[in-house]
Amino acid sequence: MSRGVRKTIIEIVAVLLSGVIFWVPFYFVIINSFKTRTEASLMNISWPSSFHIWANYKEVLLAQNNMLLRAFYNSTILTVASIVLLVFFCSMAGFVLQRRQDKASPIINFLVLAGLMIPPAIVPTIWVVDYIGLFKTMQGIILIEVALAAPFTIILYRGFMVSIPREIDEAATVDGCNSFRLYFQVIFPLLQPVTATIIVLSAVTIFNDFVNPLYFFPGANNVTVQLTLYNYISRSLNSWNLLFTNVVLISLPPLVLFIFFNKKIVAGMTAGAVKG
Repeated sequence: MSRGVRKTIIEIVAVLLSGVIFWVPFYFVIINSFKTRTEASLMNISWPSSFHIWANYKEVLLAQNNMLLRAFYNSTILTVASIVLLVFFCSMAGFVLQRRQDKASPIINFLVLAGLMIPPAIVPTIWVVDYIGLFKTMQGIILIEVALAAPFTIILYRGFMVSIPREIDEAATVDGCNSFRLYFQVIFPLLQPVTATIIVLSAVTIFNDFVNPLYFFPGANNVTVQLTLYNYISRSLNSWNLLFTNVVLISLPPLVLFIFFNKKIVAGMTAGAVKG
């Protein structure tokens, strides 16, 4: 068997395996969202005896006074506000950490890495957020999401800054740019690839976050999309068809976002990786 044929076979097998790993579970969720409660409880991938698409999706959208719509609103506000703060502050932090080298730089870099490695403490965080009056508020959960995502975002920006020559900074300074004009008018427009990567990755992560809203943003009016899954799970009765319908609905925005921006994600992650 020639090398080319062997490579083609490996590629075909890889594509088939990826289809089994990623698309079969998605098909399972979609097909069970079309079934009745009894058929969905069987947990198989067979076609339903009769389709209940409109009934299931309508019931999920209207359940508990349009809770899912309210959850989409809360998750959208949370995601957009968090991303704006992440891009604004972390890009500046990455620029300063990459450009400035002094005695404090190793310490700051260590603190950034520590924030990436050390898991957050839930109870002390609740105490702090409650003490400053931001517990169960949108502002509080936004700050928590930003704080948790900041180390990874700063590292991405700092790595991308390596690919931007310092001569650009020097030329802008000679032309009379101060620090803020240098960053916002010269440097920041060059960060579009990594910014697109951060926007997509952060949007998917924050939009799909379950743990942080559960602990730091409780309340019926504060529900986010992932917490709506609780509506269909109980100790005595599980509405699996409605649960799968809910999963399909809340999975669509991140899926569409990822499909349209996957090339930008790869470009942003790899840019600056080979230049020291």
